[in-house]
Amino acid sequence: MGLRDKYNYAVTTAKNLRMDGSADERDGKLHIHGTVNSEDEKNQIWNAIKTIPDWRDDVVADIKASGAAPDASAASGGRPASYTVKPGDTLSKIAKHVLGDGNAYMEIFNLNRDQLSDPDRIQPGQVLKIPQAVNR
Repeated sequence: MGLRDKYNYAVTTAKNLRMDGSADERDGKLHIHGTVNSEDEKNQIWNAIKTIPDWRDDVVADIKASGAAPDASAASGGRPASYTVKPGDTLSKIAKHVLGDGNAYMEIFNLNRDQLSDPDRIQPGQVLKIPQAVNR
């Protein structure tokens, strides 16, 4: 298995965010370099890289944010922001942290049915869409 395969989630995340750059395997390392629109997008790629415990041994990354979209919620025109799941997270914990209401976890779940089949089954590294406001 090559490093591009090992870090497929990070490479796919970069592609989905339309990073202007590339991921090349050379000298036994995966070199990821490019530019994205915002710090949030840059952090999403870094979070995806860090889902592999030994990433420090495998990856050389130079990811820049152009600043074209400094506020993800404003730049998205009202579309949901995103959140990268960390170890120990639950949808309720995420809802409490980003929406201020742990009971709003089903709104996050419903918005992410394309990648979630059970609200109790989220994985570190998943990038979840977050609603702009809680519908109460």
